[in-house]
Amino acid sequence: MGIDKNKLDYYYRLINGTILSLQDTVTGLIPASLSNSHAWIRDNVYMSFSIWGLSLAYRKVPDVDEDRSRGYELEKCVVNLMRGILKCYMYQSEKVENFKKTQLPCSSLHAKFDSRTCKAVVGDFEWGHLQIDAVSLYLLALAQMTASGLRIIWTVDEVAFIQNLVFYIEPASRIPDYGIWERGDKTNHGLPELNSSSVGLAKAALESLNGLDLFGPQGGVSSTIHCLMDESQKCNTVLENMLPRESYSKETDAALLGIISYPGFAVADEAIIEQTRNTILSKLLGSYGCIRFLRDGYKTAREDPSRLHYEPWELRIFDGIECQWPLFFTYLVLGACFDGNFELAKKYMDQLEQIVLRRKIPRDTWDGPLLRLGNSKPAEIVDDVLYPIMPGLYSLPADKIDAEIMAPNSQVRIPIGSAPHLWGQSMYILASLIMDGLLLPGEIDPLGRRMAAEPKPDLVVQVVVMAEDEIVKERLAEYKLDVQTPAEVYRDSCIQIYPAKVLLQIYNQLGVCPKLGLTGRTAKDIGVIATSSLYRIGNSTMAFTPQFIDSHSFYVNLDVNFILDEFRANVAFLRRVWASPGRPTLLLPVAERFVRSESDSLLPSMVTVIKKLKSGYINGTRVVLGNMSQFEATSCVQKLSFIKSADTVMKRHSVLRSGSQRLRRLTPSPAHPRGVEFSSPVSAGDQQSCYSSLASTPTGAGGLVSPGGVHLSNGRMREEHEGIQRTSLRRKSLALACAVSVDLAATDDDSPPVEVSVTSDFCFVISPQPRRILIIWNLR
Repeated sequence: MGIDKNKLDYYYRLINGTILSLQDTVTGLIPASLSNSHAWIRDNVYMSFSIWGLSLAYRKVPDVDEDRSRGYELEKCVVNLMRGILKCYMYQSEKVENFKKTQLPCSSLHAKFDSRTCKAVVGDFEWGHLQIDAVSLYLLALAQMTASGLRIIWTVDEVAFIQNLVFYIEPASRIPDYGIWERGDKTNHGLPELNSSSVGLAKAALESLNGLDLFGPQGGVSSTIHCLMDESQKCNTVLENMLPRESYSKETDAALLGIISYPGFAVADEAIIEQTRNTILSKLLGSYGCIRFLRDGYKTAREDPSRLHYEPWELRIFDGIECQWPLFFTYLVLGACFDGNFELAKKYMDQLEQIVLRRKIPRDTWDGPLLRLGNSKPAEIVDDVLYPIMPGLYSLPADKIDAEIMAPNSQVRIPIGSAPHLWGQSMYILASLIMDGLLLPGEIDPLGRRMAAEPKPDLVVQVVVMAEDEIVKERLAEYKLDVQTPAEVYRDSCIQIYPAKVLLQIYNQLGVCPKLGLTGRTAKDIGVIATSSLYRIGNSTMAFTPQFIDSHSFYVNLDVNFILDEFRANVAFLRRVWASPGRPTLLLPVAERFVRSESDSLLPSMVTVIKKLKSGYINGTRVVLGNMSQFEATSCVQKLSFIKSADTVMKRHSVLRSGSQRLRRLTPSPAHPRGVEFSSPVSAGDQQSCYSSLASTPTGAGGLVSPGGVHLSNGRMREEHEGIQRTSLRRKSLALACAVSVDLAATDDDSPPVEVSVTSDFCFVISPQPRRILIIWNLR
């Protein structure tokens, strides 16, 4: 069945007369109205959806020059708009850098800009700018449009900036923000909350951008975006535990429709999707659309517009009279279309058609060059056709409040707010394009996010048990477990083994852009999903031990039973969340401390784990036990193209390792209390190395490395085993001492001696000349 060109022309006139007639020619941004030049990021992204959708429809009719011209123009309008948003964000690159380190609302990207200059329009403290969902929605749209063939990103500096926007939204699972409605908690006191809608869109953006080449087929190693799926799974955990609730103060919210269906598709559990949708329909759906959330006083007859917030006890006066938003009918239509339920979609569309307004549109907004804001005046000649115009919301008149409370949804409401409501107008056009058969649902989801809730085959987790040295290997052989040491792994398969901290340091090099003042990733941990893949850097293949093995990243990891519990939990976790090609490969290094010192036999908990692994099931998960050479062909292999050579990794690991050994030599034995004295760094360039040496030491399995690194001796392993007996207080004191020593590098030489009393058990005596720290313990 061919495309109806008359319908295409109809929507071309509609989109030009209602949306594109407002687009600024220079910046590409679309203001809220002719009288308001402020351009909201979220609204602009949603407006781009309809323009993009219509351009996709025009691709199907390339026979006529005029149609090709219109399709090309619409595509460039989308690119112009998306690049306008990018320019707004790049003007605030210092905020991106600050927010990665602080997560403070005052450091967040602004939520709206001047549509004519791309500059800020309100101060940092004058608006609820911290809106993770707006940034996430932009990144999600960027990914989908790039996958459809649009070229929005042009330079490697812009790629680096997008990579830093990924780092900006990575901690969304633990960042309270002001949410989609910009007011924070329900009482409008400006208190940010953890919002499910923000977390869901961040998850969708991270999953969509991972591995995407922003230059398309013309791209290379420098234009690919990398996302750590562990951060996405943190968002997923929050969603599964919060839905159908939106936040602490909001029982549910109509905005959740955007994460359980188009555009987010952020929830993979079909039961949670149905529960959330049913909650919204039962509590929020009305005759004129959905209310945003229960007891929403915005624009109601009882709201006092002179006040910025409500008292908690006042919210009850809005119960049952909240304004209804036709916008959310479009979400329900799109959701039903993606589910393949076009009968339900038609039902919602018919309800929507009854409440949209009808207007004539000036002819020269579609019969000639596109009208642009500020370029000409609206024409007086109009088309005879009445075009649908989406109102902002429907409010209940004051004289009908009592009757509405007695009989909900029985009273006639009046449209208020802007008309057209541009966000709603765009979503209406997009839904209409699909309902009229001009677009297929999958065409506006080229990345296939709609498949998130599809059932997946059962996963097998590959487990590689490695021995730290020959002694441990012999102990494991007693249990008929054939394992390899790291050196044997390298000889057998040329795969190098490194601790998780090395992978963290590698990822910290992503997104560095001195021109924009961006330093890349600043996170301090790396998840088990990341360490369950193999990595290719240049001609080398590398594997990484999980972070929970690293006793120097967290002292509780010195407990072998804790490590084994973590191992079992992570095996089950991988089975549930793994979505990458290939199977996950989980490394379990066995160190000498896994062996009982008095009997030289394995700990009972370790024996239990070995038996479970050999049986093929552990913690309800199918596993297969083997060596690295056996699993290389079936593992997930990722290429870290932003690292040119494995020599860089080797050099970085050597620095981290030497710092770890230096710190270990400074650690006193419990039997010989003494003072420890060491010099602080003398240059700012050494500060990062000093900090990294504390957090980036080898794993608790003895820092397993390949022959390219330094092999650990049995004596050093004994020293590691003795370290289990040390108290966490001494370990923390050394870390604090090293941190203070770094700070001293920047102090003046004339500063007087300082004595810092930390606890009654120890103190620091700091002398600037020479810059030294003396740690003294009082072991009573």
